[in-house]
Amino acid sequence: MTKKLTRVLVTGAAGFIGFHLCRRLLEEGMDVVGMDNLNPYYDVNLKMDRLRQLKEFEGFSFHQIDLSDAAGMDELFRQNPFDVVVHLAAQAGVRYSIENPRSYVDSNLVGFINVLEGCRHYHAGHLVFASSSSVYGANTLMPFSVHHNVDHPVSLYAATKKANELMAHSYCHLYGLKCTGLRFFTVYGPWGRPDMALFLFTEAILKDKPINVFNHGKMKRDFTYIDDIVEGVYRVMLNPPDPDPDWSGTSPDPGTSYCRYKIYNIGNHQPVELMTFIRILELALEKTAAIEYLDLQPGDVPETYADIDDLVRDVGFKPDTPIETGIERFVEWYKAYYGY
Repeated sequence: MTKKLTRVLVTGAAGFIGFHLCRRLLEEGMDVVGMDNLNPYYDVNLKMDRLRQLKEFEGFSFHQIDLSDAAGMDELFRQNPFDVVVHLAAQAGVRYSIENPRSYVDSNLVGFINVLEGCRHYHAGHLVFASSSSVYGANTLMPFSVHHNVDHPVSLYAATKKANELMAHSYCHLYGLKCTGLRFFTVYGPWGRPDMALFLFTEAILKDKPINVFNHGKMKRDFTYIDDIVEGVYRVMLNPPDPDPDWSGTSPDPGTSYCRYKIYNIGNHQPVELMTFIRILELALEKTAAIEYLDLQPGDVPETYADIDDLVRDVGFKPDTPIETGIERFVEWYKAYYGY
């Protein structure tokens, strides 16, 4: 792939991961077409501030389209032949899916079929799409491996992400698409999402408000710094999947296929206890948190832990940003952005 000639579509370009990925690709000299519907699930001003930075690059163009708008998505693909499509747009949030299930159907299912149809009809070279660690659901065998069965989701959000993986595989089989799904593990860092724990905790502690700690603090997460996520996505973009010659229908491997389809975990491979995470944040903020301990929320899982052997083997990258470094960088950004 020649970088100068590469045109990439990034859906969810105003989102947390999408913004950071777009910036990386633009810095690499690629032409990037960003798409986002700028929905108000969280502060639209934060999304607009991300976009303002991207629009400073000559190679960036932006389209405000909803994923569920079939005609709008078709027109986007028709006007812009893409070498790579990185599909990050989705209705995010596990708990929100319990309150607003239909929004997940519109964005994550209807929207994803529109992306697949665009790739199919306009011959996108490689579709890289965001899945989630939440697909592991009720699994308890650690670390979570892409070669494990993941048929027991515990939230509708997780079910839609699993459905995306299945939909992508069917298009690989039927139409010869090259598709790579990426299961992200608890992404955090500067410009992060306001509904995520690090953002919520930081905001509350600085305002002298208590933080809600679920499952009475008995949680572990494979927190993955945003720069590591972006590096993993970038390397996967440049390495379209090949068929697995060892794949067998008598003992089917969920992570690979006889067609050009692959699933990777992208995680830090170092689960951190939630209370340790909070202590590190307190040190970075130089403030002590007031804690309210609560029960495990519906749809949540107690622990996540990524097996990243396939990612390391295939693209030569292992996420390794220490949680202390990542939290410190987030706090620096948060204080600067919000004027503390």
